[in-house]
Amino acid sequence: MRDAKRDPALMQAAQAVGGWVGELLLGLSGPAAGAVQEIGLRAGRPVALSCGRDTWFPDGRGGAVSRPRPGLPAVSAGELAAVLRRLCAGSVYRFQEELCEGFLTLRGGHRVGVAGAAVLRGGRVASVREVSSLSIRLARERRGCADGLVRLLGGRLRGGLLLAGPPASGKTTLLRDLTRQLAGGETGRFWRVAVADERGELAACWQGQPQYDVGVCCDVLTGCPKAEALLQAVRALGPDFLVCDEVGSGEDARALLQCLHTGAAVIASIHASSRAELLRRPQAAALLSAGAFETVALLGSRGAPGEVLDWGRAGDWLAEAGGNAAAHGGGGPCRAAGVA
Repeated sequence: MRDAKRDPALMQAAQAVGGWVGELLLGLSGPAAGAVQEIGLRAGRPVALSCGRDTWFPDGRGGAVSRPRPGLPAVSAGELAAVLRRLCAGSVYRFQEELCEGFLTLRGGHRVGVAGAAVLRGGRVASVREVSSLSIRLARERRGCADGLVRLLGGRLRGGLLLAGPPASGKTTLLRDLTRQLAGGETGRFWRVAVADERGELAACWQGQPQYDVGVCCDVLTGCPKAEALLQAVRALGPDFLVCDEVGSGEDARALLQCLHTGAAVIASIHASSRAELLRRPQAAALLSAGAFETVALLGSRGAPGEVLDWGRAGDWLAEAGGNAAAHGGGGPCRAAGVA
């Protein structure tokens, strides 16, 4: 029978959470243990564990049930505040900048989404009070999970790759393993890779050293705003590849456009659950139209993380969106097994 203590990611998150909630997570066994992707802590409601398409609720005795019922362990508002203090190592103030962005990142690259009442100053979020929920997304290293993509694309990676997919579809995990393979010599040579790791999720650097294997020829810029990190990497590090997660803002897109024709190929991810959704995003349309990425790959849903549902040349996707009949030259599903 699987148990939580066999899953390093869940153990690490449980120890950071601490208190009775941490003990509850460490005591898990059965179907939920080892399959947890996100831990949901919501004031006044039972602890919820997202495991792909399934959601489980710990029963307090090592097991979990598929539907909430009276008597299940629930998190009070006071305990939620105590968990946040522990996650911030006792100093919530020190993490105010991250909290104002709605998240904080734990050692190991686990991301904690924070919801609550925002305090505004000058029209901007200055702090968060009365935290109502915490969503802890577990980060895992899956060596070899990008093998299928590497075989599929081969030399096309030098033209740049945009990974599109909904939340929890395996984008970050695939980016991490692609980085490892490129910078670790597994694709035929040791490429110089620079990672703009604004949120500390890709490499999970701790005291300057990546906690994940991102290859021997990888340089990581941690905590620096993505747009600034990309330009800094081009100026100072001379990379063959630039890697970044979640192109979300116009500033990110403008920085990527400035990196074109510098000799560095870009591999990045973006939120989108379909071709149409991707091409409706202004940042994606601008980048694809400018030729920032030769290839686009669309990942599957939360229930099938790491599965490439569709892929093709960016120019062909744009042509099709414009009403042309060009074939996209892609292929069917490609499963990158074991991605969470």
